[in-house]
Amino acid sequence: MADQDATRDIDALIVGAGFAGIYMLYRMRELGMTAHVVEAGSDVGGTWYWNRYPGARCDIESLAYQYSFADEIQREWNWSERYAAQPELLRYAQFVTDRFGLRSDMQFNTRVTSAHYQDDTGRWDVQTDQGDRFSARYCIMATGCLSVPRMPSYPGLEDFEGDWYHTGEWPHEGVDFTGLRVAVVGTGSSGIQSIPLIAEQAALLTVFQRTPNFAIPAHNRELTQDERDRNKDAFQRLRREAEYFIPARSGGPSAAPRALEVDDGARDERYQAFWDMGGLMYMGAFGDILVDQAANDTAAEFVRRKIFSIVQDPETAALLAAQDFPLGTKRLCVDTGYYDTFNRPTVSLVNIREHPIETITPAGLRTAAEEYEFDAIVFATGFDAMTGALLAMDIRGREGVSLRDEWRDGPRSYLGLQVAGFPNLFTITGPGSPSVLSNMLISIEQHVDFISDCLEYLRERDLGTVEATPEAQGRWVEHCRDLGERTLYPQAKSWYMGANIEGKPRVFMPYVAGVGIYRKKCDAIATAGYEGFALSR
Repeated sequence: MADQDATRDIDALIVGAGFAGIYMLYRMRELGMTAHVVEAGSDVGGTWYWNRYPGARCDIESLAYQYSFADEIQREWNWSERYAAQPELLRYAQFVTDRFGLRSDMQFNTRVTSAHYQDDTGRWDVQTDQGDRFSARYCIMATGCLSVPRMPSYPGLEDFEGDWYHTGEWPHEGVDFTGLRVAVVGTGSSGIQSIPLIAEQAALLTVFQRTPNFAIPAHNRELTQDERDRNKDAFQRLRREAEYFIPARSGGPSAAPRALEVDDGARDERYQAFWDMGGLMYMGAFGDILVDQAANDTAAEFVRRKIFSIVQDPETAALLAAQDFPLGTKRLCVDTGYYDTFNRPTVSLVNIREHPIETITPAGLRTAAEEYEFDAIVFATGFDAMTGALLAMDIRGREGVSLRDEWRDGPRSYLGLQVAGFPNLFTITGPGSPSVLSNMLISIEQHVDFISDCLEYLRERDLGTVEATPEAQGRWVEHCRDLGERTLYPQAKSWYMGANIEGKPRVFMPYVAGVGIYRKKCDAIATAGYEGFALSR
């Protein structure tokens, strides 16, 4: 426990030691500023520290999912698979941290409980659950977009006599389901990744599905040394190209044809080619899949036909294929053997949209139609996305205004980086930025670089405060909303919209035009002397 009477003065307090916090600390050191990272976990890694469930794996190819800021990192590190699994991703975060000796400015097993802006001093007063107190000129939130698990709220859970787990807070020692009767509740990304591996161990596995999700095969495999070597030589060029990439989902010009401009045969051939490539690339088969419902229908129908060709039981296949939202408007899942798993005689699927779960019982759970007995329950129920971690802290800006009150009707931000009324507070990959619709490493690096360059700009001009103006914030919020409404995204009850959390405002939170357009806007804003930000001494 820290000395509660001692306040530590620093230039920047960074909350979170995931990929964003690691790089932010590196840049602060480059600037010669004092910085301290506070992290709730016992090590670095962020999402890859917490999410240790069976099959946890990145859905961005590992050769692209890595830092570019120091070329020696990618030269020295060798990825083993096309899609890296959680243990390797965690080792990568540890490798980068130790490669640059960053741990000495990191504090683990500590949660920030409050961050209050002091109007009289222009500094942030930050307190932790361990009794630490910091006075920081800048408060930088590197808390991640998917870092607050949506915990189950079913009645009777405390009476369950077996063991239960949430995929977002998995035991570090792992779980052995051999010979057990297991329930998995939820079929989002973590459910789809974990179900095939749990099924290999469990005596019986019952999957409780409310909303089926589309899944595209990963076609994961080991990388060859030749692939790794070629990528090392081309990496910086490929990263620069990716940083200015404009996705088809923006509704803008795209190199991909439109889905209805080709005949049925040619369209299916193209879908098959992208299915064979695997992963999120499927959404790039045609340029209008996320902006035109008729085009989307063709892409979704192709996936449904695949499900029926893989799953042997027609009734189960129909449940898995019965999506009622446009393809891709919920996070597209990347799977390994998910649909095949339902061909196992020990695996069954229960439709809880038709027969909802009513209660957890001492022996299992009861739906509106039937009672089940289990030895273990896995809740793959997702996260309070994008705003959850920020609103879990008591953050207060000018005149004590709380962020929770400011965001009562949905998050409002300028560039996803700052909130009007909260000077010198930065949110890395916050709502209103490309974040979860992009390669997160690209978005993280861009945000950290923007923040670092801004702080250097302030220092060179003897300025002490940077704050988004209400006018610029209002224009940006409207711009984000307008772009989102041009797509099919708002049609889905997704975590992009906050729809998975009861009482959360329904607002489409990411910036949909992509990192290319976004980066150009940020570059122009910085070149214009940080247009839209109020700078003062």
